[in-house]
Amino acid sequence: MDALIIEGPTQLSGSVEVSGSKNSALPLLFASILFNDKVCYENIPRLWDIETTLKLLEMMGCGTEWDKEGGRVAIIPTVKSKLAPYEQVKKMRAGILALGPLVAKYGEAKVSLPGGCAIGARPVNYHIEALRKLGVTVEVEEGYIHASVVGKLVGAEILFPEVTVTGTENLLYVGVMAEGKTVLQNAACEPEVVALGEFLNSCGAKISGLGTHTITIEGGPLVTPSHPVQIPPDRIEAGTWVSIALATRSAIEITRCDTSQMTSVLAAFRQMGAKIEELNQGTCLKVIPTERYNPLHIETAPYPGFPTDMQAQILTLLCMAEGRSTVVESIFENRFMHVAELQRLGAKIEINGNVATIEGPAKFRGAPIMATDLRASACLVLAGLISKGTTKVSRIYHLDRGYQRLDEKLRRLGAKITRVAE
Repeated sequence: MDALIIEGPTQLSGSVEVSGSKNSALPLLFASILFNDKVCYENIPRLWDIETTLKLLEMMGCGTEWDKEGGRVAIIPTVKSKLAPYEQVKKMRAGILALGPLVAKYGEAKVSLPGGCAIGARPVNYHIEALRKLGVTVEVEEGYIHASVVGKLVGAEILFPEVTVTGTENLLYVGVMAEGKTVLQNAACEPEVVALGEFLNSCGAKISGLGTHTITIEGGPLVTPSHPVQIPPDRIEAGTWVSIALATRSAIEITRCDTSQMTSVLAAFRQMGAKIEELNQGTCLKVIPTERYNPLHIETAPYPGFPTDMQAQILTLLCMAEGRSTVVESIFENRFMHVAELQRLGAKIEINGNVATIEGPAKFRGAPIMATDLRASACLVLAGLISKGTTKVSRIYHLDRGYQRLDEKLRRLGAKITRVAE
């Protein structure tokens, strides 16, 4: 297991490129199960979650090729086993995305209940109830979801009790293979859902309403894509880089962005007093150093609201603001575990239920700290960059699940950061 040693405080300079989106890549990779021939992908980030997904597909019998440096993946969907075992699915919650395509293509699946970050419940009962309405028999036994189809999948109207990204994605897989029309009400609007739907449309699907809370799917045959599938840039990584630039008060250019997907995040930063320019038709962000930040009230919400995946980063940045800020976490009930680690560095934060109250500005001093989940690991690296002295961030395997070589990118910008084995 590795750790990061960070010497701070530091100021950065230069340009950094955003990698492909993990949250888009994973559902697109699982979509390969729906096809008969090889599916190719480009701009795939080099992450542990990608490796876990490819190993899971291999365990099912698929052939995989991964050019890690070139960001290219090819999958030959020769599925022989419809089992997604616990030893792989426990490593990431996105493993539940094996359920939809297996049921849609083969009429059966046995998928372990998901694992991943310990940030709170992500109930799969929404997936299960929706599948049942489309004609799938589903039982949960001994930690596995057993799904089978007797006869045909038939379209239906689905109302999700709460917005669910992976639930919407699983139903997209199944809806395109079902007979008739499927309507998803209270569907997720996230760009990752739109990317999956647009990809399926390019393969012959008839999906409308993408990016809204009502998605309509007309079932029909799919055609294997003839060109490589392009993974869009990671909006959360881009937002993380803005946080790092603002926290270290550094002039940084962030390239290969899509600022149209970052409206709420950029608005929050600007409300704090940040100076950020959008260049090259929204594909580049230029962060201009600012000396003083305003306090802020933030509530996480489904897209296009402020993303829960940026909560830890902006909470850390708010420790530098002049006055009292509040952050309300409305998506996951256990996503403030990074607060105790920030307090070890000198943060003044109080937690009351799902509300964090931050008193700033804080003076951070280096100390040993431990990452508790993927986005928390990013905020702790950010905190280490602005702390006086040495900060050791342990358990950074969380970081490697979702950020491609973050430490290497930081070193190129001038950070004093070293990866060590523990």
